[in-house]
Amino acid sequence: MPLYEHVFLARQDLSQAQVDALAAAATEIVESNEGKVTKTETWGLRSLAYKIQKNRKAHFVLLNIEASGATIAELERQTQINEDVIRYMTVRVDEHEAGPSVMMRKNDRERSRRREREGE
Repeated sequence: MPLYEHVFLARQDLSQAQVDALAAAATEIVESNEGKVTKTETWGLRSLAYKIQKNRKAHFVLLNIEASGATIAELERQTQINEDVIRYMTVRVDEHEAGPSVMMRKNDRERSRRREREGE
């Protein structure tokens, strides 16, 4: 089956529990259509480069998906309907990245630098 990365941005006024529920709903859509979500990452509340639907920040979520094109079409259809999702993108990839994504590694690196500065 083809491999996909699906990233969506949720509104800034949602709680983390609501964002997790959105990710769970997306996972449910994929699994009900005979697909498989291999990894889910929540990148947290991040600033946007420009306003999207009056939002300056958004919750970022990444899903690594192994599914057919029809499953992805259904996932995107459901994502478009959801008012809590302000933007999404699905990209077909040759292989999924092993371990944490670049964004998660960046967050870890920033945290370790912050700890070093505070410790000095």
